[in-house]
Amino acid sequence: MFNNKNILITGGTGSFGQNFAKFIVKNYKPRKLIIFSRDELKQYEMSLKFPLHKFKFMRFFLGDIRDGHRLDKAFEAVDYVIHAAALKNVPILEYNPLECIKTNIIGSQNVIDSALKNKVKKVVALSTDKAANPINLYGATKLAADKLFSAAKSIAGKQKTLFSVVRYGNVLGSRGSIVPYFKSLIEKNEKYLPITDKRMTRFWITLDEACQFVIDKMKIMKGSEIFVPKIPSVKIIDLALAMKSNVKLRYVGIRPGEKIYEVMCPRDDYHRTIEFKHYYLICPSTGSNFFKKYGKSIDGELGKKVKENFEYNSETNPKFLNIEQIRKKIAL
Repeated sequence: MFNNKNILITGGTGSFGQNFAKFIVKNYKPRKLIIFSRDELKQYEMSLKFPLHKFKFMRFFLGDIRDGHRLDKAFEAVDYVIHAAALKNVPILEYNPLECIKTNIIGSQNVIDSALKNKVKKVVALSTDKAANPINLYGATKLAADKLFSAAKSIAGKQKTLFSVVRYGNVLGSRGSIVPYFKSLIEKNEKYLPITDKRMTRFWITLDEACQFVIDKMKIMKGSEIFVPKIPSVKIIDLALAMKSNVKLRYVGIRPGEKIYEVMCPRDDYHRTIEFKHYYLICPSTGSNFFKKYGKSIDGELGKKVKENFEYNSETNPKFLNIEQIRKKIAL
């Protein structure tokens, strides 16, 4: 799919972008792999990992998704776009709401507009469990971005660009996540690990699993759908104990905009949610006869309608990782 094609990753110097670039380099031979991001230091550091003399197809494009003109230039002759750029820190964004809106909503619309102008074949936007039934601004902006991508076909006219969304949970070990934070505290011999609430659960996925899921769904996407992987949940207490078995815990209270558990398929969307073996598919909110269009995947798998009032959340998820399984996941 990606051989001899031009691929662009917005937010390409982030944890996902760098890992996705490794996936592409390892498994495909693209014509160009374009890393689009606004941080020149991260671009410089990433370019050391992908030196031009060895990876002649790599391109580093400095820019911000808030700048539509810059995106227009970057998207020239691009075949596939993975939209990973976003502002993500929940507490910080609660205090800086307009900046969150400019990047996560307006920036996402800029990506859509540039993709249409340049006749990009496929665009996949990365979403988050926080976009389902959001209670914080980050989640609300990502929900708005999901809606923009699901509805983008309605403004495309005769343009054949396909837009879809991949929604998944916390990425294990990504920058700014709880695993490297706990690890730093343990290395400093801190007496306690801070736990916001002992009931807290989260969906977990590794970077490699996230990258593979995006690639798989780019191959079978029909456009306007939201793909949700079936992944395990983790109790935050178990995560702390997996990292250090005799650690003492200190309960510090929920941070601004934080939930006890996360949802990936909301109950209100059950009537347009289709279950497949390894994932759920949420059909767009506009249109009708969803099952006829999305009930059979391009690779031939037949889906099934979920039960009435179905909800996929991290608290009632049938699959939880135990402490030993968590240790294996984080390679401790």
